[in-house]
Amino acid sequence: MVTDVIDVVAEFAIDRTAVWDLLLEPQTYPRIFPGIGACEPLESVDGHTMLRFRVGTAELGIRTHTVRVVIGRIRDGFELQCPAEGSFASVRLLGDDRRTRVIITFFAPTRMHPALADMSNAVVADWTHNGLQRIEDLVLGANTSVVVNGEDSPVRRRAEVAKQIVSSGVMRAYRIDRGIKQLRRLSEWGFNLAGGYAAAAAYSPARAAVVDGHVSRTFDEMHRRTNALAAAMHANGLAAGDAIGLLARNHGGMVEVMVAAGKLGVDVALLNTGLPTRRIEEVVQRDKLSALFVDAEFDHLVQYLHSDIARYASDIRAPGTGHITVDDLIEQRHETFPRPTHPGKLIVLTSGTSGTPKGARRPHPKGFATVAALLSRIPMRIDDTMLIPAPLFHTWGLAALQLSTALRATVVLPAQFDAEDCLRLIAEHRVTTFIAVPIMVHRILELPVHIRERYDTSSLRVVASCGAPLAANTVLRFMDGFGDILYNVYGSTEVSWATVADPSDLRTAPTTAGRPPLGTRVAVLGPDLKPLPVGATGHIFVSNHMLFDGYVNSAPPNEADGMIDTGDLGYLDATGRLYIDGRDDEMIISGGENVFPRPVEEALAYLPQVSEVAVVGVPDQEYGQRLAAFVVKHEGSGLDSDMVRSYIRHRLSRFSVPRDVTFLSSLPRGETGKILKRLLIGPGAADPPVIGTVAPGTP
Repeated sequence: MVTDVIDVVAEFAIDRTAVWDLLLEPQTYPRIFPGIGACEPLESVDGHTMLRFRVGTAELGIRTHTVRVVIGRIRDGFELQCPAEGSFASVRLLGDDRRTRVIITFFAPTRMHPALADMSNAVVADWTHNGLQRIEDLVLGANTSVVVNGEDSPVRRRAEVAKQIVSSGVMRAYRIDRGIKQLRRLSEWGFNLAGGYAAAAAYSPARAAVVDGHVSRTFDEMHRRTNALAAAMHANGLAAGDAIGLLARNHGGMVEVMVAAGKLGVDVALLNTGLPTRRIEEVVQRDKLSALFVDAEFDHLVQYLHSDIARYASDIRAPGTGHITVDDLIEQRHETFPRPTHPGKLIVLTSGTSGTPKGARRPHPKGFATVAALLSRIPMRIDDTMLIPAPLFHTWGLAALQLSTALRATVVLPAQFDAEDCLRLIAEHRVTTFIAVPIMVHRILELPVHIRERYDTSSLRVVASCGAPLAANTVLRFMDGFGDILYNVYGSTEVSWATVADPSDLRTAPTTAGRPPLGTRVAVLGPDLKPLPVGATGHIFVSNHMLFDGYVNSAPPNEADGMIDTGDLGYLDATGRLYIDGRDDEMIISGGENVFPRPVEEALAYLPQVSEVAVVGVPDQEYGQRLAAFVVKHEGSGLDSDMVRSYIRHRLSRFSVPRDVTFLSSLPRGETGKILKRLLIGPGAADPPVIGTVAPGTP
């Protein structure tokens, strides 16, 4: 049993001042000491720094403690005092610039952590020693920021793949006959959308595959209709190696075009519905698109394209519109088409908010390993009902659609996202898996409680969000309201997935991006492309078997040891969880200090008056750069710019205080829900009144 007083002594061959600085930095504790999920500065009291520690795990329970930091007069030690619990830790540092001796005394530690009551003093001592060892690693630059899930062990990886495939029901031993049919179809069409629908049709032909606002198609119907559509495409001049554009919202016709093109060996460029006409023209010319499939509402975006480019309607239209529809092509009743050597690929546009968007060729899934990877972190099951309001032209929506075929899931596709309508669809179809982007999670929470309570969402087992960071406050509010069913997926078009935070991770550390799925390696590298120490911020690199096949017409991202640079900066903690600080082009240098917008956004998101917030870097004559905050308030809330600055000043560094605070009615967002920060400060930005801007240099 842990006693009321525990003494721990450790010695290291490192500079005492470096150790002192790290131990007085609040961010150090959650990064290097397992069991501490967060450490947030609060407003100082009587000249003492106040910290709020988040301690514990989802399984053992979470506690939050307010701790006072009291520094000794001769600055050779300090105390972390928790008066509410009657507990404290005394820390003394002895030594010089070559050696450091750390003496720590814990008093009543069992009052701070729920797991300590059943442990021994030796466990507490080892936990302390290991954390201090990581401080030494930080000072010396140890190469420890690498975490691997089965990627370096083929035998273990294959065993885990088999386990996931069997346990999820993707392959069922007692239906060998249907399983053989599945494998034959996959062998015929490949591990892609075409093969997925063909295999599902062999196993569950009558099960609903796609449900939209107009029709419901079974797996057998999807397989037969896409065969006919592929034959019609061929009869109308398309052939393997060609590329077409698809400009559509989520619906069954969009899926059928992707599947049929894949069967014919035709590549499909998935055009973002938020692109302007000029960008679409650039993509059409760059990718040499032979035909376009376009929803009626987007006809105006393509009306000036060259008439030699064949144009078809991807959605259901009224007679007499002048466009041949997907249904028209299928009803031509063509039956044969040449089988391609390689199936067609899907091209996802990575951006487009400034300049021509890059086209990234998505790889085909690599057998059952692709399915097993996501199932190793997200417990989706066979025969699920999956709601996908996330756009299918976005990597996350597309990945979910691909996964749905392996699970023989019924996919419900709303054309556009509406928070209340999503709840209605969940209740109506007894949805088990909801594929979302963060703004959707936020919008559902913004609904009044009495509206949320109208709908029975008890069927939900998984809400998987991807595409942008989830604010910690949003994470905790959602799980408090809907249960521990939230999964935060971090990835990109280039690397597919990198990490997944499950509900246990998010309860412990709400800002984490989680851990790598099966067959994935994640590393945090420095400028020399070598791993940094655990807890140090650097460039995030990822390796798995679903790395993209390159851009259509752009240089590839940086690589190191088989891993691709995600373009994000972050760090790994002592448990192997990844955290994202922000894009490498979002970090600013203000007065010589590296400053990230995300911690400021996280802090402001906790204010009850704040609905949404975005923080960006802007030029500053004195400091080089400074932060500017754009805030959307809840209606009727009393929040002004001075309150915003004061709140941040007492929680983060003075360089993190946004000197410009602008209140907006809404933030500019793309079709996938991402905040378009460039539009807040770029040439196309609106000119709303800037409230509370202060002169540069004012703290």
